[in-house]
Amino acid sequence: QVQLVESGGGLVQPGGSLRLSCAASGNIFSIYDMAWYRHTPGKQRELVAVFTSGGRTNYADSVKGRFTISRDNAKNTVYLQMNSLKPEDTAVYYCNAAKWTNSYWGQGTQVTVSS
Repeated sequence: QVQLVESGGGLVQPGGSLRLSCAASGNIFSIYDMAWYRHTPGKQRELVAVFTSGGRTNYADSVKGRFTISRDNAKNTVYLQMNSLKPEDTAVYYCNAAKWTNSYWGQGTQVTVSS
């Protein structure tokens, strides 16, 4: 069983930055692909960024050049640095750990971009 705890969400003005953190319950990064998703009511859940167990990263087109996913193996923590935030980035952001048919989710953290 993998437990994930997100933190770092909040209210930020357009153009601002936030860094989300996802603390995992063990040293799982060599096994699990780690990802950030986001969900807005009335829309489908969107994959934002992924950091594979093999060390590759990939991003949704909507966040390329603005968001960066990274991980700290010593701290069992994955991050999402979000810069140049836009109102359309407003959502609940979820951390996910996945391998084959196993998938674990955090509780989510709200990000609101508004002036």
